[in-house]
Amino acid sequence: MKKIFNFFFILIAFLFIVLVWNWRKNVFSKEDLKLEILGPSEANLLEEVEYIVKYKNNGRFRLEEPTLVFIPPENSIRGEKIFERETFSSEKLGEAIYPGEERAISFKFRLLGKEGEKKIAQALITCRPKNLKAQYTVSTSFTTVLKSAPLTFEFDLPSRIFPEQQFILRINYFSNLDYPLTNLRAQVEYPEGFKFLESFPKSLEETDWEIPVLNKAQGGRIEVKGKLFGEVGTARIFKAKLGILKEGRFILLKEAMKGVEIIKPSIFLRQEINNSPEYVAMPGDWLHYEIYFKNIGEKDLENLTLISKLEGEAFDFETIKSELGIVHPGDNTIFFEWKKVPKLQYLPPMAEGKVDFWVKLKEDLGQVKEHILRNKIFIGEIKEEFITKISTKLELVQRGYFYDEIFGNSGPLPPTVGQKTTYTILWQVKNYYSDVKDVKVRAKLPFNVELTGKIFPEDQVAKFAFDSNSREIVWTVGDVEKGSGILKPAQTIAFQVALLPQESDKGKTPEIITEVKIEGLDLWTGANLVNEISSLNTTLPDDRNLAEGMGIVQ
Repeated sequence: MKKIFNFFFILIAFLFIVLVWNWRKNVFSKEDLKLEILGPSEANLLEEVEYIVKYKNNGRFRLEEPTLVFIPPENSIRGEKIFERETFSSEKLGEAIYPGEERAISFKFRLLGKEGEKKIAQALITCRPKNLKAQYTVSTSFTTVLKSAPLTFEFDLPSRIFPEQQFILRINYFSNLDYPLTNLRAQVEYPEGFKFLESFPKSLEETDWEIPVLNKAQGGRIEVKGKLFGEVGTARIFKAKLGILKEGRFILLKEAMKGVEIIKPSIFLRQEINNSPEYVAMPGDWLHYEIYFKNIGEKDLENLTLISKLEGEAFDFETIKSELGIVHPGDNTIFFEWKKVPKLQYLPPMAEGKVDFWVKLKEDLGQVKEHILRNKIFIGEIKEEFITKISTKLELVQRGYFYDEIFGNSGPLPPTVGQKTTYTILWQVKNYYSDVKDVKVRAKLPFNVELTGKIFPEDQVAKFAFDSNSREIVWTVGDVEKGSGILKPAQTIAFQVALLPQESDKGKTPEIITEVKIEGLDLWTGANLVNEISSLNTTLPDDRNLAEGMGIVQ
């Protein structure tokens, strides 16, 4: 009996092992489908990277209805768009993944993000083993770290700032990437107590700036003028971000942070140019700089030196003149020493002194890139910078003709008392350096001159007006872009007038248009521009076909 029992026991154990082996042989495991992502462990910003998704069926089952989903790292770019994900259905992968079958799919794109950021790619396959109803999903991931990018974005800001005093906050940016950066935005977060005054270039809602396309080895600067309010001894932190705006999403590339301390000043500085603290310069101007320094501390100040350093391509540095200052042409500085300026030798509390100098601006600013004048002043522990904007040059070119090809004039030449002679007046607007808004040209007609109604081109008729009572002509030009009439076509109008000479005009060359001026608002400086033009008489100096003496009334 014992032998029979042992035999049955061994038989049952054998059958159990066979059943388990067959069961395991016919059960699907996720480990039977190997899925992996191959890619770079590190990558440069905007470098094109390649990820390879590989999968292999290591099992005995045929895996039917496979679907592969690849999810690239956040903020990846393919072409010019954000690459969100890509799905491969069974139509692309095939109806099944057969035992032993191995395939690889490549994905290429560029990575966006900040230095040190971990970029995680994911892949997953969903499939159904043959003869089973259940769907199985296998997933994996891969991490790439963004390396240090050759991209500069930093504050240029004093470490110590006086309360309620204007200062300049600068943000410098520079790219040495091989790939051009487009749709760039800079954002600044100001600390409590900061008051925004203005910026260059102009901002979007005082905190955002659009940055032009940044190619390799190109850079720029954002300048913000403001004031900081707060208690002496407290610290404030300025923060900024550089990113790309893509499909409504701000993708961060670089961050900057700078702390400043509010300190108590001992000297207050102010500047006037041509008797104005807010002077707007014009090309060719002579500028009289007056620098005032006041002791606002509690102690006497002695043996001070004041240094004024001029920066700006528009300056004609060879014209610097100063009675008490020593001019250093090499670095365009003017030194004022206490030996020559009594107030610098001894300045008691609340006392104020002044130094001054003269300098001329260039007449032609065509090659000048930045229409800003900087004066950096150093005295004691104080350093302050004053910025003066240069306005555009808005011109009206006025010409008069008898012989022309626009209207064809008529009447006696020389003009004759009691008989009408018509003339053509041509106006052309020139604008050099910055955009100008609401440009108008105004002029007056003498009592013996009238309009004939002929105006060219016709699209300007609606912009041309005449008041019979005041005798004033108004041509509403509108907005004029910089470079109009210089690098771009000028805005032009021609109109015809008729002169009826009087007995009192006999032997004279009467005026046919007077009090001519052009006006507009400079969008860069905010200045109202007015430029007066000489009156035009019957001598018509621009009409070369008009012989000498043909403008004298007979």
